[in-house]
Amino acid sequence: MNPFEKIFNYQILSRLEESGTFIITAHERGWLKMMLQHPASAHAFAPETLRKLNAVLEQDQSLETDGLLHKAASKERHVYHPNVRLLRQAITNKAILRLSYLMKNGRTSTMQDGFPYKLEYSMVKREWYLLWYHINNRMLMSTRLEKIMEVSEQACPVEDYEQLTAVVHALMNNRGMSADILVVPAYNGELSRILYAFSCFEKEVTYAPEENEYMIRLYFNSSDSEFVLSKTRFLGKRVRILEGEQLRRRMLESATKSLERYAEPHN
Repeated sequence: MNPFEKIFNYQILSRLEESGTFIITAHERGWLKMMLQHPASAHAFAPETLRKLNAVLEQDQSLETDGLLHKAASKERHVYHPNVRLLRQAITNKAILRLSYLMKNGRTSTMQDGFPYKLEYSMVKREWYLLWYHINNRMLMSTRLEKIMEVSEQACPVEDYEQLTAVVHALMNNRGMSADILVVPAYNGELSRILYAFSCFEKEVTYAPEENEYMIRLYFNSSDSEFVLSKTRFLGKRVRILEGEQLRRRMLESATKSLERYAEPHN
C-alpha cells in the first residue's frame, strides 16, 4: 500500500472536515493561483473573496503551463456559468427567486416565483442545472442555466423557508434514486480513489469495524444512473452494488452482453 495513503484516509478526512480544516497541496495552490489569473475569475468569485484568495496565495508559485495548454484544441463548452455564483448566494441566503426562462416549446415564462434548492452539474450533458420549486404551480423544476434569461433575489420569511424546504425534501425523496455500494475489504487502501470516482454525487459513508467494510450510499437522479454505472464499471472488482435493483439489473445486463461478445470463437 502507498505509505502516503493514510494521509487521505476517510476517517481522518471526515474528522478534519468536522473541525473545519481543509487539506490542500502545494500543487493545488499553484493551480489555483494560475486559475485566478484567468479573466473569468472576476465573474466566478465575489470581489472580496477574490482579494482574499490572491492575498493567501501571494507567496505561492503559479503552476507552470509550458507544454500543458492546447494551442489548437477544439472548442469545448465551459464548465462554469456566470449565474452559478448568483444562484449559490441565493441558496445560501435562503432567498426566493424571481426568474424568467425559456421553456421546451420555445416560449418564455416570465417573472415566476421559485424556491431555489440546489445547483446540479450533469457529468453526462456537461451542463449546470438549477433545481427549484415553482411556488405557483407547486412543481419541482430542473432548468438549465443556459435557459434562464433573467433572475433576481428576494427575501424569504423564516416560516415560509422552513415550509418550502419540507415540501422540496418530500418531492426529492420521490424523485431521486439511491444505491448502496460496498468497497471490497481487500481494496480499502484505495478508498480515496473510489470516493473520488463518485465525488460528483451526494453520498454517505459508513464503516463496519467488525467486517472491516466501507459502505457508500449514493444519491443521484434517475437521469444519471448510466453515469453511475460507468463509474462502477471503471472501478471493477473494487466495489459491488448491494442495493439498487435497477443498477444491479443494468450491470448484470451489460456484463452478460460483454461475456457473450467475447466468448464467441474467432473464425
